[in-house]
Amino acid sequence: MTSSLPEPIRKLADALKELPGIGPRQAIRLAIFLAAQNGAVRTLLTDGLSALGDVKLCSRCFFPTSPQSGLRPQQGVGASTDMTGDLCSICSDTSRDHSIIMVVERETDLISLENTGKFRGRYLILGPVPKIGSLPDWQKDRLGTLKTFVHKEFKGQAREIILGFNPTSVGDFNATLIQKELGGLAKKISRLGRGLPTGGEIEFADDDTLGAALDSRS
Repeated sequence: MTSSLPEPIRKLADALKELPGIGPRQAIRLAIFLAAQNGAVRTLLTDGLSALGDVKLCSRCFFPTSPQSGLRPQQGVGASTDMTGDLCSICSDTSRDHSIIMVVERETDLISLENTGKFRGRYLILGPVPKIGSLPDWQKDRLGTLKTFVHKEFKGQAREIILGFNPTSVGDFNATLIQKELGGLAKKISRLGRGLPTGGEIEFADDDTLGAALDSRS
């Protein structure tokens, strides 16, 4: 099928199918759709992709940030001036309690939890945990960044680490795995309460449900 497509559409489809959740057929449909749009739409998309060149990962929580949204490290509660790299707007907010840390898998989990307006700590985005019972080196490095932060700012013990994993059997297993990795790093290690339905996902929960889960964490 792809051999009958014009080369520019085929190349775009090949690029689109590398995106999460996009299969080869959907990639082709999207490429054809974009080819049929006027120049203004394509320019808007091109400009948006080009702007991604300014996006970096926060050096503390690994959430995407840019010069416009992130700030240089500031002095405050858990915000040391010896940290290198740009911080996102959450990690650079000195009004938040940086001694309470929520570990989540996905950026969309962080966004959903932030939308509740109930959590005033900081985050660590670990990335999706593989189902093999061990972490790849890059995830161990992220946990290492957290450990270094806690040791520097709180003498080795944060006030609380919240394991913000989905209330599924996989999420339970991952939480147990990460709890072992972070043992002793906080006075309390908790999980989100079961205001979240078993088998549900943080990303798709409504604000009230997530707020209840935060309030009832244990």
